[in-house]
Amino acid sequence: MDDKALAEQLHRAGYIADDGLATSLWLAAELQRPLLIEGDAGVGKTALAVALARAQGRPLVRLQCHEGLDLSQAAYEWNYGRQLLAIRLAESQPQGAQAAPSARVRESDLFARDYLLPRPLLQAIDSDQPCVLLIDEIDRADEAFEAFLLEVLADYQITVPELGTITARHVPAVLLTSNGTRELSDALRRRCLYHWLDYPSLAREVAIVRATLPQAEGDLVDQAVNFVQRLRREDLAKTPGVAETLDWVRALHRLQFKALPDDPHALTSTLGCLLKTREDRFQLGPDRVRQLIEGRRSVGVAEKVA
Repeated sequence: MDDKALAEQLHRAGYIADDGLATSLWLAAELQRPLLIEGDAGVGKTALAVALARAQGRPLVRLQCHEGLDLSQAAYEWNYGRQLLAIRLAESQPQGAQAAPSARVRESDLFARDYLLPRPLLQAIDSDQPCVLLIDEIDRADEAFEAFLLEVLADYQITVPELGTITARHVPAVLLTSNGTRELSDALRRRCLYHWLDYPSLAREVAIVRATLPQAEGDLVDQAVNFVQRLRREDLAKTPGVAETLDWVRALHRLQFKALPDDPHALTSTLGCLLKTREDRFQLGPDRVRQLIEGRRSVGVAEKVA
């Protein structure tokens, strides 16, 4: 399968990838390397992993990163409750030379695989079938966690001191996403292929919305996407992403709009789908909304998409 076939797979799964993204995904699979995807929030980084898993019929294992993420949350931890129960059961049995062998608990018995609780990273490494591993918002995790990831991303293995090294049965397709809230280490970047995912072009965003919301009127989709594309050029604290576009078109459709109205006041109550801060909401007054509406037919969207 080449990158064109992969792009078609993703399209059937509801994700429209451009040529550059499809090629990056294909190369990552061919080279068995993780793919680091950076971009602003809302451009479709997480949705890509979901679509890839759906397109290839693989389970999706997701690790949501956050500040303070540690080994026990990301990779594995021991089932201390079961270990303590095993110790107490052994202590309740007769002691001494006549005690049954099962009543004697050795340390090695307590740190067997039966007592290991796999978390997302180990789940992906130890999966009995190929899977997609999404390490979401890696930039939110601490640098110390990045250092632990290096073994996983370089050799697809995890070392458990009490058991040894667990190597992947099947190399997972690994996608890391970052919103750029902090700079990632050079060591992590070297182990990954890289792709910058930008906001989609007008034609591609129209195609995304039409594929996701086929029930929405064509004119409404064209005009709403044109409006959002113009809105992204404003000086906003939080630029609306594709997810916000989809929410807005869905809301307009539920309100039975078949096209954007000429009256900006009719859209005011719906702008909460696009603008997520107080400053942005009050910056976009009726006059500016009217200007964005008036420019909606300046581009022949339908011709571009076709």
